[in-house]
Amino acid sequence: MSRLAGKVAIITGAASGMGLSALKLFVDEGARVVATDISAEALRQAVEEVTGNGGEAIARTHDVSSAEDWKRVVDDVLAEWGRIDILINNAGIAMAKGVLEAELEDWNKVMAINVTGPWLGMKSVIPTMQAAGRGSIVNVSSIAGIVGGASDGGSAAYSASKGAVRSLTKHTAQWFAKDNIRVNSVHPGPVDTGMTRGYGLTRELLANPGTVPLPPHAGEASDIAYGMLYLASDEAKFITGTELVIDGGFISQ
Repeated sequence: MSRLAGKVAIITGAASGMGLSALKLFVDEGARVVATDISAEALRQAVEEVTGNGGEAIARTHDVSSAEDWKRVVDDVLAEWGRIDILINNAGIAMAKGVLEAELEDWNKVMAINVTGPWLGMKSVIPTMQAAGRGSIVNVSSIAGIVGGASDGGSAAYSASKGAVRSLTKHTAQWFAKDNIRVNSVHPGPVDTGMTRGYGLTRELLANPGTVPLPPHAGEASDIAYGMLYLASDEAKFITGTELVIDGGFISQ
């Protein structure tokens, strides 16, 4: 498999869920991956697994809301492999608190990771991509950035942050198309991950015909990873500023 042969990718939030699935898939497709996460031990185990199977990956503990951490990660990538072809801004959090329940501290934390993180990531890698004359950035938004209600798990800050990622993606795509840098967003629907299980959303609930028109299939992390792979690869060379919704038909209703 070689859809990403010769390419170097940074994947944030790679220790679990969709980021972990992307890490494994990208390595299988020939990429060298810098996997980052705030959870150092889980990240170490993930990278040891993929390298033990013959893949090329390195782990970097990383707070995506920190400009200093982004500089360190990018410097490490360039020192290790001399290029950055792909950035997957996947790291994110949610809090099940609505407009009235959330405190300012809650709001700021979600915004720092979900919005400031992708902005810092793009700000950090785009100059390298400009110098190379190519690059692909995939920002993980959510259907909560498109529709409200049940799609956001009760988190007003999450919906707001994912809407911001959606708009920021389009802005960046417009400004850097001239540099052959493509910027797209992925919008997962109900997906069986640790975060959704934290909301009490079991696989059975996620596959409920009342919410997802494609029962009995509940979204899996790999479903989203394959979308990231397509947008990151040269197969999507004429795609930028678009939204790839992967939700089993949730928002078609």
